[in-house]
Amino acid sequence: MTYMESSTVNLPNTITICRLLLIPVFLVLWWTEYYLSATAVFFIASATDILDGHLARSRNEETKLGALLDPLVDKILVTTGFIMLVEMGKIPAWAVVLILTREFLVTGLRTILIDKGVVLRAGLSGKLKTFLQIASITFIYLSLSLEQHNNSYFTLVMLTGYIIFWLAFVVTL
Repeated sequence: MTYMESSTVNLPNTITICRLLLIPVFLVLWWTEYYLSATAVFFIASATDILDGHLARSRNEETKLGALLDPLVDKILVTTGFIMLVEMGKIPAWAVVLILTREFLVTGLRTILIDKGVVLRAGLSGKLKTFLQIASITFIYLSLSLEQHNNSYFTLVMLTGYIIFWLAFVVTL
């Protein structure tokens, strides 16, 4: 695989950087208990991950910067979502520590390999893992919003979020 110059600013890298900039927005919304808005920002930041990768490949605009930054932003986003849920007592810290340890070990390995010119792309199980992690965070945050508005679907959405979280835990490890 040939990369464009690593300092190249292109649309896929710009989208990735915008995803990174959405994380503080997510945090502010969470701290101010605007859970539905926080969920929407988290979902947008997560969903645009598909877009930046697709654009980079289809437009032949893959860069070393993008190969490094894209998975790192994914990890920062998921880490932020999980840590906020741990802080609220919604998910166990020990499970999140195990998930994040695996995530950062793999990201470190990818970084070393990229420096050697080797790209370790996510396979189907890696994409499933990321999807499940993001879906679990999204469902649990959505349930908080439903609870905040006394919606009767709160329990069902929370249960769905927990089931997906434990599936994500198993697939991740």
